[in-house]
Amino acid sequence: MATFVDRVVLHVAAGDGGNGCASIRREKFKPLAGPDGANGGKGGDVILVVDPQTTTLLPYHHSPHQRATSGTQGAGDMRAGRTGEDLVLPVPDGTVVKTLDGDVLADLVGAGTRFVAAQGGHGGLGNAALSSPRRKAPGFALLGEEGEQVDLVLELKSVADVALVGFPSAGKSSLIAAMSAARPKIADYPFTTLVPNLGVVQAGSERYTVADVPGLIPGASQGKGLGLEFLRHIERCAVVVHVLDCATLEPGRDPVSDLDTIEAELAAYAGDLDLAGGRVPLMERPRVVVLNKIDVPEARDLAEMVRPELEQRGLRVFEISTASHEGLRQLSFALAEIVARARAEAPTQEATRVILRPTAVDDAGFTVTRRNGPDGVFYQVRGAKPERWVRQTDFNNDEAVGYLADRLNRIGVEDQLYRAGAVAGDTVVIGAVEGGVVFDWEPTMQTGAELLGPRGTDLRLEETARPTRAEKRRGYHELMDAKSAARDELWTERQHGVWTDPEDVDDQTS
Repeated sequence: MATFVDRVVLHVAAGDGGNGCASIRREKFKPLAGPDGANGGKGGDVILVVDPQTTTLLPYHHSPHQRATSGTQGAGDMRAGRTGEDLVLPVPDGTVVKTLDGDVLADLVGAGTRFVAAQGGHGGLGNAALSSPRRKAPGFALLGEEGEQVDLVLELKSVADVALVGFPSAGKSSLIAAMSAARPKIADYPFTTLVPNLGVVQAGSERYTVADVPGLIPGASQGKGLGLEFLRHIERCAVVVHVLDCATLEPGRDPVSDLDTIEAELAAYAGDLDLAGGRVPLMERPRVVVLNKIDVPEARDLAEMVRPELEQRGLRVFEISTASHEGLRQLSFALAEIVARARAEAPTQEATRVILRPTAVDDAGFTVTRRNGPDGVFYQVRGAKPERWVRQTDFNNDEAVGYLADRLNRIGVEDQLYRAGAVAGDTVVIGAVEGGVVFDWEPTMQTGAELLGPRGTDLRLEETARPTRAEKRRGYHELMDAKSAARDELWTERQHGVWTDPEDVDDQTS
């Protein structure tokens, strides 16, 4: 049974960030020594790395769900949570990473090439990191952020120098077995080769790889037969070798018609290719025609008849026999020459540059949009910061909710809601419409009690004016004089016998 897999759907999940810790340090003679809750650990990333020792996607066919480890929760006494370990997934050279919709995310070529498929969640801040001169002992901490969960499609496109194409049973597997140490399955029935085979050929000082693409038939570029599944393996080749069967007994087939049919399928497939990195278009790459099975007398005669016609098209033609190895040495050195020329003409691979895209000066980092829903008008807030802050907020803690409101107000969310036409009591959604956080908007008080400031503060604590000694002495004497005057007034009333209640006097006189 074939164990080669070149296309899988991979479900990856990065690790979640650990929650922050809300803790107050307690020491002898210091029952409340300040906050000491540490931050939670960051979740691990899921990273795809090109490994030269990996040649198939079979492990992910059997285990399509991969998850990185999560960060641990922070603890008191400033003990930070442990960071989750990254999950490194080895993939073969030539793996293309796509979304389920077919959008290309990465083209992994070259040993060690890395791609972060899913980012781990940020760890939540502990109350020690949240403390400030205004909020000296926060009674809350931030929650850890969930890691990304992504569904990817991995497609393997073999990185081979030479691609062998042709009809089923044309002798491609026999040719790669005769030229290299590869030992593919060989039999006398169509579609013997169900998976691409790779072989390494040494011709003098030149070494190159050969890929045996499973047999193509008319309509392969539209998905007929096995062609569409494996045509991707010729995209990166430098030379296309047409292996033509000169000893076929099928009616209506001959080397020239087989060549025209395969060329038409390659042209149809090449029209859908999106080449990058300066690669030559598929139909413009060097072509070599191999007339196989000339050990059969009738096949040798047919090869001699069609060779002039093929050479008139500008093609290099080689007559070979994989059974007797006739002509293989000339073919291997000719392919080595073409491959060496293609490598010399290939553009130099430059190191990947780090592109910095600073945020624009007028970019607020979020948007506020007025929308109409089934229950009426609502306002949607989208942005990386607001959405992350909401995910990290414990809504069971009123102080944490107030801290979130302060952060949103600080970056201008309330001002944007005012400009969009929102009033108190309107519905506001932070995040996606489905799954976002919904609440009734209550604007921050801008007027009212003089002593109200931002949440968690008291303006009376910010008074820095201190009375002088003379002012303190003057205040003390004024207080003593007032007490002395009050005692003298009470003593005078006692001497005159004025001890009656004015209300009782009014009742008696009435």
